[in-house]
Amino acid sequence: MPTSLLPILLIVHVSLAVSLFLPSVLLPFALRAQSVASESTGPAMRSLLWLQSSGTIFVGIGLAVTGVLLVVTLGSSLLSQPWLLIALLVYAVNLLIAFFIQRPNLRGLLGIRASRDDRVWAARARQQRYVSYLMAGFVGIVGFLMSTKPALW
Repeated sequence: MPTSLLPILLIVHVSLAVSLFLPSVLLPFALRAQSVASESTGPAMRSLLWLQSSGTIFVGIGLAVTGVLLVVTLGSSLLSQPWLLIALLVYAVNLLIAFFIQRPNLRGLLGIRASRDDRVWAARARQQRYVSYLMAGFVGIVGFLMSTKPALW
């Protein structure tokens, strides 16, 4: 693959990587912004819900394909970089949190019709926001490692 396509490939890859777990990070905050008793959802909420429920397989496949293309373009020696290995590990942990903790708990919150003063629903929603803060922190770590490429050892 020509290196002239590298910037485009990198932008597509990073966009797909972020969009894979973005719904899990943003949905708890969207739920907070939405009226708890309201049954209607806005276009942003519907997009996040669709991306989380239906779009993950397509995004995951695209992410894998662009990742392989990046390794082919930049060379396999890239895979021996400690900063990349740690960033991939942090990203994998973030995905595991998104799929096995955040996603099932969000389904439970979305399936509950709560009143405005439902303390149980509010406490569960707050807990999901804390998980989102953790996930956002992991995103920051990955972004830092990818942009600075520190010499770790």
